[in-house]
Amino acid sequence: MDGMPECSWDAGSTSFASFGDIPGNLCSPTDDWPRPFRKLNHDAAWDHLAAASNLHSVKFDPTGRWRHLGSHTVEHVAHHMPIIVREHLELITQKHGDRVVPPPLIADMFAMAIRAFDDAIANDVLELFPGGLSSLSRLSDLQIQEVLDDQLSGGQNYTKARLCLYGTTALVALVDPDHQNLWLANLGDCQGLMVSETNQKAWNVEVLTRFHNGENPLEVQRVMNEHPGEPECILDGRLGDTPFKQPPEFTRRILYNLYPGQHDTSPWEEFLMRNHTPPYISSTPEVTHYPLDPSPRAPRKYLILCSDGFTDICGTNQRAIVDHLALRLLWQALGNDPTSVSRVLTLNMDSPWLDDVSIVVQCL
Repeated sequence: MDGMPECSWDAGSTSFASFGDIPGNLCSPTDDWPRPFRKLNHDAAWDHLAAASNLHSVKFDPTGRWRHLGSHTVEHVAHHMPIIVREHLELITQKHGDRVVPPPLIADMFAMAIRAFDDAIANDVLELFPGGLSSLSRLSDLQIQEVLDDQLSGGQNYTKARLCLYGTTALVALVDPDHQNLWLANLGDCQGLMVSETNQKAWNVEVLTRFHNGENPLEVQRVMNEHPGEPECILDGRLGDTPFKQPPEFTRRILYNLYPGQHDTSPWEEFLMRNHTPPYISSTPEVTHYPLDPSPRAPRKYLILCSDGFTDICGTNQRAIVDHLALRLLWQALGNDPTSVSRVLTLNMDSPWLDDVSIVVQCL
């Protein structure tokens, strides 16, 4: 959702929500509870939930604001990633001619395409400076700013550098034309689920991905193994962001000069002081291969791709709500009743109280 739609809440009555009534993990017990919200009837709550969501899949943010730094990299990836994957796929199929490409090679290709795409984001900026990173020491801040600030002449350099300020997760699905194979590439804390119909009242749920964040012990161990002798490579269970894929000079000389004098660099410096042997964040996705059965008698399967905002609000009830498609899935996750949904939609609070939620449901 790019912004909260213009809605009138006059049809409902005022009620109050306590800290434990709001799903997710952004709220705090110190946020001056209880807080008022507008209690809507079922039809009004459903209509407003639909209006607040992008129904091409479901993308929902009740605050109408991005909680992260910005959406520029997200939009860049959403547009260009399918193109890059298609180009790599065309190359590998051309090399094999009439032969079927083995699924493991498709998985390797998938990972290579995403890794190359991520590397290009920083490399496109370094190419603006002949000699790359090592040349920056010979340039003044003013000279670097003159290269980056080209907005009056089209802004191509500025746009390239701005992508390095932000990050994004990636969860990408690829299905072959015969519907015999699914490949799922994951980077970050999104989640992929395969839901199979076993009978009219039961579903089989398979989790196809793992979280790549500081809450995953395997991911924490990976970072620690790759950076021996750096006890603070993981601090408070958190990993770094985009600047942790490049040496500190990249951030201090390029990103700081993108907006000179307009931001507080102290939060960045807190991390950069521990940035000794980058990269700390891996751009190599985990690729899962899942065989499909295209026969007419095979049970129906649904692939659910969702952001961490959805898993936050599901909590321990995730397996109990997967039989609802897209918007119904979101309705169920938010509490499955008009009052619970109304709390999330109309809570009177200035700061974001729920992470943005994205859900894609694909019938296979």
